[in-house]
Amino acid sequence: MEDDKLADQHVIAAAHHLVKALKDSTSLSDEVRRTLAYLDIHLAAMNETKEDETTSFREIEGRFKSAQAKIMSLQSNCLKIWDTGPSNQLLEYLQNVEEVRSIIVSLESMVPNKNREQSRLTNQAHSVLQIAMVRLQEEVINILAQSKQCFGYAYVSFHSCEEIVVDEETMVSIEDDSVEGTSCLDSSRAESEECIIMDLVHPGVVPYIKSIADLMFTSLYVQEFCQVFIRFWKDALYEYLGFFCMQQISIEEVLRMDWASLNCRIKKWRQATKNVIAFYLPSEKNLFDQILGEFGSVSSTCFIEVSKDAVMCLLNFGQAVAIGPLLPERLFCLLDMYELLRGLCQDVDALFCENHGNSIQVEYHELMKNLGDSAKAIFLGLGNQIASNTSTTPFQGGGVHPLTKYVINYFMLLSEYYAALRFLLEDREVENSGEVVDALVRLDISSEFPCPLALHLQSITSRLESNLEDRSNLYKDDSLKHVFLMNNIHYIVQKIKNSKLRTCFGDEWIKIHIVKYVQHEKSYERKTWNSIISLITGYEKSGKAVLKERCRKFSIAFEDVYKNQTGWTIPDIDLRADLNISIGLRVVHAYRTFAGQVRKSLSEKHIKYTEEDLEEYLLDLFQGSAKSLNHHWRR
Repeated sequence: MEDDKLADQHVIAAAHHLVKALKDSTSLSDEVRRTLAYLDIHLAAMNETKEDETTSFREIEGRFKSAQAKIMSLQSNCLKIWDTGPSNQLLEYLQNVEEVRSIIVSLESMVPNKNREQSRLTNQAHSVLQIAMVRLQEEVINILAQSKQCFGYAYVSFHSCEEIVVDEETMVSIEDDSVEGTSCLDSSRAESEECIIMDLVHPGVVPYIKSIADLMFTSLYVQEFCQVFIRFWKDALYEYLGFFCMQQISIEEVLRMDWASLNCRIKKWRQATKNVIAFYLPSEKNLFDQILGEFGSVSSTCFIEVSKDAVMCLLNFGQAVAIGPLLPERLFCLLDMYELLRGLCQDVDALFCENHGNSIQVEYHELMKNLGDSAKAIFLGLGNQIASNTSTTPFQGGGVHPLTKYVINYFMLLSEYYAALRFLLEDREVENSGEVVDALVRLDISSEFPCPLALHLQSITSRLESNLEDRSNLYKDDSLKHVFLMNNIHYIVQKIKNSKLRTCFGDEWIKIHIVKYVQHEKSYERKTWNSIISLITGYEKSGKAVLKERCRKFSIAFEDVYKNQTGWTIPDIDLRADLNISIGLRVVHAYRTFAGQVRKSLSEKHIKYTEEDLEEYLLDLFQGSAKSLNHHWRR
């Protein structure tokens, strides 16, 4: 190669001497002399250029050997550069790699020469650069692994609902004051919360990772950097999902789960979805933009590649739940899931706004729609479920029926989802408004609050009342029938009157139903006590024998009522006390007058019970524990 360069220089020198010799000839024309002068200048310049190129190449070769030695000296070291000491050692390594890269640019910009020395040096530089790129890939993973911040789900903004599992047993046994406010999401669940950006890695290492990215990108190793970067953050995201015990699960497995297991899994899904979409992914996107934001769409492409599988894992689980059986106990979980997704819509639209993220957006909104449709279908089917819940056996004791408790406590929980239900139902088209009006009249539904949610809640309540009416007809004792209806209608009115759902029913509805249970109370009094009171009234012209018979018949009748109705139940203390007072005022007052007359005409032994006895015994009624009075005459 050196001989080739020397030969070129000899040819140029010989040509230069020949031109000078020709210029000394006296027989040349002026035109020829001018041409020889130009040629002389050009040959001199060629000689100088050859000398400069040789000098420049030698300088580049020296720089390359220096950088190569520093780079290769670390190849035999099993430790990562980041682990060997201060961060300036990594910066020095990056400077040497950048030197090799710039040498390649310089060599490839030079005019190719006939010898192979320039090509050989270029190939060597590319080899060293490739070795360095592989090393930098390893360094990226090492730095990220060492600086990754460890956090679980401390950013969860809603409390766990593990204390409430909605099923028929729970809805029947739940206490009055413990129903409202048990929604698993907080009161602001339907609103998109302000995004919290977390540091996924220690902020101090971001500039170093960015420097590596910049160098690899300018060295045209874009794919190699993105490959390790994506792989690391994919693994990190699945590790984060592991905090919530969220693994890939098929639709078939979800559909086969028992309700308790599925309910538990849904809670974990909600925690995972909230944290991943509202906190983790925005923080990840922010980090990607810091490192790759200068390279066009690379940042968003890497972000979507990292996040799509994990997000689709969450969405697929949600779809499996959405297509499950439309059972009443599933409504609250569906609404929780729906409201969560509705509240995160803005976050998802911001995260996946680019074209290559559209498929995730579409899947997300499709899931939200399916959850809403399933929830709506369950809610709209409640009336039919109630109508089909029939029995041929009367409810013992005439208390509040489990169906009443289930439906009304169900309503109380629904009040926590008022906004979501109203939104879902207002989206439902009414095909024939005339039929709706007829239905309202037929079911005695108030039109004071004509929104679809209010109308449907009143419709369900009317179905419940019809069901209770049918059940009351199973009682052979008309008095117990009225106690049963009084208890159940009173329970319905009190729960609705003191809940958020009062606005859906209105004051007029409440007044009408207060009148209903009061009417049943009065009907009970008439059916039970009018005939008994008649035994101790209208006796003014009666003789002693008639008075004795009336005393005997009254005692027998009272004892029969006592024996039967102590086993009946009025669970509401205030309602029971009011009825006891009303009975006492009528019965004891009449009995006191009657007993006074008996004492004037007959001896005390004919009066089996004193007025005080009656007052005491009346308090035993409706306690749910049957008792009998001693059959002996007082002396």
